[in-house]
Amino acid sequence: MESFEAVKVISQHRGDALIVAEMTPGAELPVVSTRPEFDLPFNWAAMGKGSSLALGLALARPDRKVFVLDGDGSLLMNLGSLVTIAHMAPPNFTHFLFDNRVYRCTGGQPVPGAGRLSFANLAREAGYPNVYEFADVETLENKIDSVINQAGPNFVCLKVSPALDKPIPPFPYVRVSDAVGRFRAALQRS
Repeated sequence: MESFEAVKVISQHRGDALIVAEMTPGAELPVVSTRPEFDLPFNWAAMGKGSSLALGLALARPDRKVFVLDGDGSLLMNLGSLVTIAHMAPPNFTHFLFDNRVYRCTGGQPVPGAGRLSFANLAREAGYPNVYEFADVETLENKIDSVINQAGPNFVCLKVSPALDKPIPPFPYVRVSDAVGRFRAALQRS
């Protein structure tokens, strides 16, 4: 599946969930978001810490669903977050991992363990109670509501195309400070 299509499906089914997104999904989310005031699209700024930030939000706001749209390279930079998230067990947390097996934003270099590593198995072993793996957008579309409406933490590994044959589209640049300000204001109103 293409990452852009997966981001679109997630956004369409989010309701008023808070979304932290980094790397490619962080660049794609502002284009399709149904609730940009509840988005923290970090593109390249979070350096693997998106899942940790989303965990903090889920613990601070147990009344809201929180999603993280994580890249495989990003998660590798912060692999310990899987164990921490499973240990803290926020029931409102869903972790979407975009597994394209490359560092797409920096030129397509393979991530360590590409093709050998199972992020779904790592999440299971870390203690996530609900782990899924989807390879096509149709399955994601059919299953997403049941996944995000169950008590988490949930882990969804999305097998996405590396898309190295396509240039990274000129997605709108979202300044982190603007997104944080908009996000903070929206949370104060809700």
